Amino acid sequence: MKKLSYIAIAALGLIACEPEFDNTISDNQATFTAGDADFSKFVSIGNSLTSGFADGALYIHGQENSFPNILAGQFSLVGGGDFTQPLMNDNIGGLLIGGSPVLADPNNPATNQFPPRLVLNGQSSPVWVNGASTTETTTVLSGPFNNMGVPGAKSFHLVAPTDPNNPASGYGNPGGLVAGTANPYYVRFASSPSATVFGDALAQNPTFFSLWIGNNDILSFATSGGVGVDQNAAGNMNAATYGSNDISHSNVVAGSIQNMINGLTAAGTNDVKGVVCNIPSVTDIPYFTTVPYNAIPMDQATADATNSSYSGYNLILGGLAQATVISSQEAAARMVSFSAGQNPALIVDETLTDIKPQLEANGVPEPLAELLKKLRPATPEDLLVLPSRTVLGTLADDNNPASVIGVGVPLEDKYVLIPSEQNAIATAQNQYNASISAIAAANNNVVLVDMASHLNTLNTSGISYNGGTLFSTYATGGAFSLDGVHPTAQGYAVIANKIIDVVNAEFNANIPMVNPGEYTSIFFE
Repeated sequence: MKKLSYIAIAALGLIACEPEFDNTISDNQATFTAGDADFSKFVSIGNSLTSGFADGALYIHGQENSFPNILAGQFSLVGGGDFTQPLMNDNIGGLLIGGSPVLADPNNPATNQFPPRLVLNGQSSPVWVNGASTTETTTVLSGPFNNMGVPGAKSFHLVAPTDPNNPASGYGNPGGLVAGTANPYYVRFASSPSATVFGDALAQNPTFFSLWIGNNDILSFATSGGVGVDQNAAGNMNAATYGSNDISHSNVVAGSIQNMINGLTAAGTNDVKGVVCNIPSVTDIPYFTTVPYNAIPMDQATADATNSSYSGYNLILGGLAQATVISSQEAAARMVSFSAGQNPALIVDETLTDIKPQLEANGVPEPLAELLKKLRPATPEDLLVLPSRTVLGTLADDNNPASVIGVGVPLEDKYVLIPSEQNAIATAQNQYNASISAIAAANNNVVLVDMASHLNTLNTSGISYNGGTLFSTYATGGAFSLDGVHPTAQGYAVIANKIIDVVNAEFNANIPMVNPGEYTSIFFE
C-alpha cells in the first residue's frame, strides 16, 4: 500500500495563477471618500494571517498580497499614506539563523522548522520550491513597519513585556532564538530587543488600525492533533506557563485584545478608529477537511486477511466488555472490521481505556499490546490533519510489510482531532468571539468584522466575484494556499473586501473593493 493522495492533479490545470475577471473598480475616483475615518497612518496588527503568510512560508509575493497591503492600496484612494512591510529577502521563503536552516533534527533536512514555500510539481503532494532561503533572521531591518503581523504570535505574545530577570526573554530579542523565547519573524524588525509588537505598533501613532489575533491561541492545539493542554479547562490564566500547543484561556485572549484596543483608541490620539476581526472556525479549513476518515482502500481478499489478524483482538474486546473492564459501547467502537472499498483508518484515541495489561494477560506480546491499547477505527466525527496523507498507507517499519500505518499500526494521536478535542476548540473559539464582540460593541471607534461567518461561506456556497467563485477546497478551491491553513492572494483579497465592506458601512466611507480575479492562487513549480 502506498501513501494516499487527495489532490486531483487534472483539476488543478483549471486554476491559472492569474485568472481573468471583469474589473470591479470604477475609474471615477472622485466619488471615493474616507467618510468618518482617517487612513493617513494605517497600522495592521496580528499574526501570520496579517503578515501575508501562505504556502507554509513567508515570502515577498505573499507579503505584497497580504490583506493589509491590499487594504492600504485601496485606502490610498481616500487619503491613505505609505504602507511599509518587513519584506523577506526572496520569494523562496524560509529563514536562516546564523546562516543555517533551523533543523529540529540536525541530521535530517526534512525537519526544517522554517522551510521554503510549497508548490505543486505534478506529483501527488506539494513540494518545497527549488532554491535556498536567503533571509537571515539576525539581520534586523530598520522600521517602523505598518504591517505588524507576526507569524506564530498568540494574543499574549503581542503585549508580553521582557522579563526583567531574563533580558533575553523579549519576543524580539535575538538572544532568545535558541531558547525559543523569541519569535524569529519579529526579531527581524523589532525596534529593540526589549520591544513588544503592540508597543511598536502604537509608537507609530496610527490614525486607523486593524487587529486580528487569537487564531493561534487555538490553532496550534488543533494542528498538533490536540497534543496540548486546554487551559480553559485547567483554569490557568498564567500565559507564561503555557506550552506551544496549548489552548489559551479565554480571559487571557480577551485581556490582551482589550488592552490593545484601549491603547489604540485612548483619549488624545486623534480619534483613532479601527476594525477588529473575530476568529473563524479553525477546523473548517482544508488542513482538517481534506483527508477523509475512511482513507484506506481495500479489495475483499486484503480485507479478509486483515480481519483475520484482528479476530483475536475483537474477541478480547468482547470478553473485557462482559467483565465490565470496558463498556459495551467502548467495545463496539473499538471493534475492527474491514471490507472491500474505502475503510476507516485505525487511530489512537487517548480517551479510550488503556487495555494493555489485559491484552498481555491474554497472550498478546508487549509490542503488539502497546499498539492496540487505545486503538479504534476512525469515524466521520474524527478529523484527520492534512499531513496524515503522507503517512497513511506507508510502513512504520520498512522491514515489516504488516506495519501499514492506518491498518497494522494505528495513526498517531498527533494526526487526528477526536470529537472531545474539537469541542474544546469550538468552546474556546466561541468564548474568544463573544469577548471580541463585546469589546468592539463597547467602543464607538471600533467595529467588528465577522470573519467567522464570512469565511464559513467558503465551505458552503463559496464567495463569488464577477463570474468567479472561490471555495475552501484544498488546492482546487482557489481560496486557500498549499499549507491548508493560510489563504492564497485571492483569499486575502476576499478578506480585504470584507473589511472594506464593513468600513464603508460603519464609517460612512466609499472605498472600492478589489477584484479577487486579479490576484494569484496556487503555484506550480
